[in-house]
Amino acid sequence: MSLTERVKATMKSEDTEGAFELYVTRTPGYLWALFFKALHIHPIVVTLISIVIGTSCGYFFYFDDLKMNLIGMLMLIWANWYDCADGQLARMTSQRTAIGRFLDGLGGELWFLSIYVSLALRMDDIYGWWIWPLLLFTGFYCHARQAALADYYRNIHLWFLFAGKGNGNELDRSSQTQERYDLLHWKQGEWMEKAYLLFYMLYTRGQEIATPWFQRFYEQLQTTYGKNIPDNLRHRFRIKSRPLMKYCNILTFDSRVGVFFLSILTGWLLMFPMFEIFILEPLRYYVKHRHEGFCHEFYNELTNHEA
Repeated sequence: MSLTERVKATMKSEDTEGAFELYVTRTPGYLWALFFKALHIHPIVVTLISIVIGTSCGYFFYFDDLKMNLIGMLMLIWANWYDCADGQLARMTSQRTAIGRFLDGLGGELWFLSIYVSLALRMDDIYGWWIWPLLLFTGFYCHARQAALADYYRNIHLWFLFAGKGNGNELDRSSQTQERYDLLHWKQGEWMEKAYLLFYMLYTRGQEIATPWFQRFYEQLQTTYGKNIPDNLRHRFRIKSRPLMKYCNILTFDSRVGVFFLSILTGWLLMFPMFEIFILEPLRYYVKHRHEGFCHEFYNELTNHEA
């Protein structure tokens, strides 16, 4: 097998990964994954290292110094390669865990939290106090919703692509997480897992609240077919969902970081929050409108079939 074929074998699906992801992030991540596999390092350890590197990079963006900024950029790219490597390593070694997926998502949020704080400190002298609420709105409202929705739609797509095939299913339900959470106690030996489940439950519940028509369709799907979803239905859903995957990729890391780097290199720091608010936020609305629309259609189809 060629290197490209081996990298593709560790990816979740070519449906959810573009050429840029394959060659710029997944291939270096795969090489790092091979390195960590040879050292018998657990994927969660790789995730934690990426969190440390990515969070530390924010420090270097505080300075109005190109050399320091370039160090921060390289650290962020390095952290992203490790972020790719942990998932590829987990699939290589069959060490996929729910806490690993949670930490993987948390890592990205911590990276950008450090970036937003550094930018706010850097721009405070230029624009004054109002830059803080602007960046808080950008990070906690725009960025958080965009990344969460994109992540959820990709997991939905993978669920329909692999449901019943024993692979690729990461569509966790908040109700299932709630059941596991309720069984644990705030005592030694269980408090850490319970705390993780609490945050993960709130995260998935937020995704579910944002997608009401998909939730109705999913529940009706379970009622009508249970685990035996017809291949034709799964295929038709994939046809509807696949064109949105490229937009979901735009809503996550690569395009966001590309614009962020451009804002640093040009010195126009406001470019980054403006991009999130006026480009990515309308794109999130468009993707949600499209996805909810065809979920509504599928839901009506199932309910009419039941009648």
